[in-house]
Formats: sequence, structure tokens, C-alpha cells
Amino acid sequence: MDAKPLQPFEAYCDHCHQQRPLFLYEPDHGHLGAGMYSCRWCMRDKQPLLCVRCWGVEKEREENDPSINEDADTMRQICETNARIIAREEAAAHADKATCDAIAQATEERSS
Repeated sequence: MDAKPLQPFEAYCDHCHQQRPLFLYEPDHGHLGAGMYSCRWCMRDKQPLLCVRCWGVEKEREENDPSINEDADTMRQICETNARIIAREEAAAHADKATCDAIAQATEERSS
């Protein structure tokens, strides 16, 4: 079964109101979904359909939005902290297992 490539569709751009091939604008940023991390695009009920030119303008606005960049830094710090916590917990679990294995081996050698 051959997959058909996506065909662009033409309609009126929600921004410039001209008939052009359109795209659903999806912000390229990660956030926690909490209210304090929501941007003006994520809070909309209906996402706009934009032509390439208008999409580029919105993309540039998003890239230059200081609050989104601050949110990205906050998210990066949260992820790095979570990774350190997970690594520390895994190291502790590995050390506990090694200790238990050594105790079990010593017990077996002593009882033999």
C-alpha cells in the first residue's frame, strides 16, 4: 500500500485573508500545560490556519518572545533536575543491590 504525500489545501489565511496554501500553526515549544506556561497560541480555542508568509511571521514572534524563552529555560532546569534525581536514585538502588548480593554471598559461604 503506497502512502500518498500530503497535498496542501488552499483556503483563506486567518491572518492575511488571502487565498493561499495553508498550514495549521503549531507553536514549537514545550511547556508543562500549566497556566503559567501557556502562551497566547496555546490558550486559543481555535488555532489559526496560516499561509507560509504569515506562519513565518508568527514563528519569528514566537522565537523572539522573551516569556517563551524563559519558559524554555525553566523547563530545561526542571528536566535536568529530574534527570539528576533519577540518576541518584538508580545509583542508590544499584548500591543497595550490590550490598544485598554481597551479604547473600557471605551468608552462603559461611553456611557451607
